[in-house]
Amino acid sequence: MKTLLFIVMALAAGLYLWRCHRRRPSSNYRAVDAIVPAYNEEPCLRATLLALLHNLTIDRVICVNDGSTDGTAALLDRMAADWPGRLIAVHQANGGKGSALMNGLRLVRTEAVFLTDADTIVPSKSDGVAYLLAEIERGAHAVGGIPSSALGGAGLLPRIRASVKLPMIAIKRTFQQLAGGAPFIISGACGMFRTDVLRLVGMSDRTKVEDLDLTWTLVARGYRVRHVNRCIVYPQECETVADEWRRWKRWIVGYAVCMRLHRRLLLTRFGLVSILPMFLLVLYGIAAYSAHIGALAVSGPLAHIPLVFFPLLWVCAVLGVGLVSAIHHRRAELILLSPLAVLYVLLSYAVWMAHGFTGLVTGREGTRDKPTRYAHVVG
Repeated sequence: MKTLLFIVMALAAGLYLWRCHRRRPSSNYRAVDAIVPAYNEEPCLRATLLALLHNLTIDRVICVNDGSTDGTAALLDRMAADWPGRLIAVHQANGGKGSALMNGLRLVRTEAVFLTDADTIVPSKSDGVAYLLAEIERGAHAVGGIPSSALGGAGLLPRIRASVKLPMIAIKRTFQQLAGGAPFIISGACGMFRTDVLRLVGMSDRTKVEDLDLTWTLVARGYRVRHVNRCIVYPQECETVADEWRRWKRWIVGYAVCMRLHRRLLLTRFGLVSILPMFLLVLYGIAAYSAHIGALAVSGPLAHIPLVFFPLLWVCAVLGVGLVSAIHHRRAELILLSPLAVLYVLLSYAVWMAHGFTGLVTGREGTRDKPTRYAHVVG
């Protein structure tokens, strides 16, 4: 069932991409201010800011130090002195990511603003940000790109995740745009907004997934939210299972809480195509895997268990996805690693069972755990 659904989504996304492939990026240079919230980002902040400062579409970079306790503040001040008028350093007491973004938004002078994270490389020579701006110029109020994976110096876990991440995001969000009217989320790593709209709606810290909350709020209020596959950025991935667990816990519990906060969206076109299917697939996946493994454990040889996790049709589809990732990242090993991405599916199911359903019932989230940052990992 899941493989068939993926094939249908891939075909629909492919037809939509073919229809849109002639769209051009904006030719307006220095037309967008960027905001980067930073909390204890010293290992990776310099590379992120330099890439933004060299991007032809971006005018000024506003970096908000959200009460960091490491060397982030000193690094930011040194860089601001080297880039007078282009890099604006803002310091505040720790107030959360939403607070930092809204503080930076006060200083934006352009009609559109680009938001990204301090661990994310936005390629300076790419037209990706210009493609986002072009969509804003065509009437969108908010538009997101694709957060891929930074693999330079990365270990095994990031490579497994990267083997399917980019094409799967492209397929899912393109299909959601086409069938549901808007993508599931504008990622905090890669989003552009009309400045007046973002100031009016605001970025809230009421959840630990402020980007998801903002996206659904915009959809609920009738704003035009769009997705662009031509803008690809490269955030750092987690290098350890413990970091992955904490990050997926934040995402999944936040998703569950947002379902409660935005319950009026659930039975709309957007909810039926973009919100509920992901949750229902989790329920189906947990039930199917549990039933298969239980049946094999009781009546069949345990040697058949790999067939439950790696059915032939599914493996063929995933290898095709891995091929796309391998070509994009220029790393052939991603093809062979792609079937292991099932580990991330199982991880998400485990987090749902351990924390997600509780968050859905109670509406409560835990503290926000920050993944480890690495100076040696680049896009």
